[in-house]
Amino acid sequence: MALPRKVESANNMRENHALFACPVCGDEMMVTEDCIVVCDNRHSFDIAKQGYVNFMTHAATSMYGKDLFEARKLVIESGLYAPMHTAICDLLKQMNTNVAVLDTGCGEGSHLESIKNKFQERSDNGFVGVGIDIAKEGIIAAGRHYNDIIWCVGDLAKSPYQQESFHAILNILSPANYTEFKRLLKPNGLVIKVVPQSGYLQQLRALFFAESEKESYSNEHTVERFKENFLEVEVKRITQTIEINQELVPLLMHMTPMGWHQKSDVAATNLTEITIDLDILIGKI
Repeated sequence: MALPRKVESANNMRENHALFACPVCGDEMMVTEDCIVVCDNRHSFDIAKQGYVNFMTHAATSMYGKDLFEARKLVIESGLYAPMHTAICDLLKQMNTNVAVLDTGCGEGSHLESIKNKFQERSDNGFVGVGIDIAKEGIIAAGRHYNDIIWCVGDLAKSPYQQESFHAILNILSPANYTEFKRLLKPNGLVIKVVPQSGYLQQLRALFFAESEKESYSNEHTVERFKENFLEVEVKRITQTIEINQELVPLLMHMTPMGWHQKSDVAATNLTEITIDLDILIGKI
C-alpha cells in the first residue's frame, strides 16, 4: 500500500534534513514522526497533507493563482520546453556526481519534475530535487502532482536552507536572488538561469503587441546583471519553432502575462506554431 503523501514527503525530508535551516533562527532542523519540521529552538513547520511544507515567516501575496499553475502544468507537460529540460539535464550529468538541485520560483514544479525524470533516465547518479516558491497555490499543486521532490513555500530572503547545500540552483523564467544563490551553492556548483531571448513566444507578441514597443524583447540587461555576479559565465541558446495543438493556445496565453488583460477570444486566433527561444545562463563562483 502506498504511503500517504504527507508521510512520504516527511521521509524524504528526513533523509535530506541536512539541507535545511530554520528560517527564523538559522538552526539545524529535524523531521519528527508526526511530520513536523522543527529546530532546537522549537520553531516548527507542519508538512501539509499534499506533501509540502510552508516555511514562510511573514505574510506574502502573489499575482499567480491556481488556474495559472494548472495551465502551466499542461503546457510544460506537452513537451514544449523539452529541449531546455534536456540541456539542463546534460549540464547536471556533466557534474558526474549525485546532485542536490534547488529550483527557485518553481511554481507548480513541472520544470523540475521534467528535469529530474530526464536525469534519472540518463544517469546512474542520485537526484535530490527541492522546489521553493512564494506562491502557495503553486506549491500546493506541485505537492499534489509530483512525488519524490521536496516542495517548500518560502522566501529566499529568509531562506530555509543551509549554506553550501546545493550542487545546482535553477532559476527558470523567474526573478533571482544572487546573494542567496551564492550562499547556497556548493563549491564548483552551478547557477542555471533561464531567460527569454528575442524570439520567445514571438507569435503571441505579434498578435497582441503589433507595432508597439512590446512586440520586441531584449534580455541584455538581465544577462549583464548575471555576468556581474559570477566569475565564470557560459551562455547556451535554445531556440526552435514548434507546431502547437490548438487546445494549448488558451493555456499558453493564461500562463504568460501577455494574455492576462487581453479581451479577444484567444482560442479563435488560429495560432498553429510557437517559438521557444531561450538563453540558458550558467554561472560559477
